[in-house]
Amino acid sequence: MIPSSNGPQAVLELRARVAPWVMEVLSRSAALGFLGDAPLTEQVDHALGFVFSAESELGRAPRSVVDLGTGGGLPGVVLRSCWPECRLVLLDANQRRTEFLAGVAGRWKGRGEVEVVRGRAEDTARSPRFRQQSDLVVSRSFGVPAVAVECGAPFLSIGGLMVVSEPPDSPPADRWPAAGLAKVGLQAGDRIRLDDRFGYQVLRKSQPTDDRYPRRVGIPAKRPLF
Repeated sequence: MIPSSNGPQAVLELRARVAPWVMEVLSRSAALGFLGDAPLTEQVDHALGFVFSAESELGRAPRSVVDLGTGGGLPGVVLRSCWPECRLVLLDANQRRTEFLAGVAGRWKGRGEVEVVRGRAEDTARSPRFRQQSDLVVSRSFGVPAVAVECGAPFLSIGGLMVVSEPPDSPPADRWPAAGLAKVGLQAGDRIRLDDRFGYQVLRKSQPTDDRYPRRVGIPAKRPLF
């Protein structure tokens, strides 16, 4: 059930959807140094903001999700608990982190497929298995806006959403220019806040991403689109 507000009550409702195994997996990930220094409960609440943002915009659970640069499993592990029926792709270039996630993913409950992919987004987004196949891409800390959208947009089907973690009070016009987003087929949508602690930018796929994008590995960061 989608929470009706974005305040403390919404966080409580979202937390109720987090299965006990999630904290076990994330605690192991944190012990291995794969997560940030913030308290784990705070990181889980932040991950739940992606759930809130996506469901608020889609009006339903997504059917296929790519966690762009999943790292130690956030927000992907939390998304799995909240959306056990969806196809979930956990994408990261780090061998140790992906080996850890692949080793535990087989025990997660749910009927939807979970696939841990080790690789660079610039390469993976060109595979027919993944290109324009998802209705949601999430980005927790993948990179600056221009890099995130160039690497994330190619995974989205038309009408799909990209949800990017943002400083709650950052100026959207400066960070998400319409002309720059249009290069990869995206349009800026709502700015969403959860509990006055977390911010998210929603982007919608309105046009197919040109075959030029993403450019080869490293180029999006060296020569950003905007």
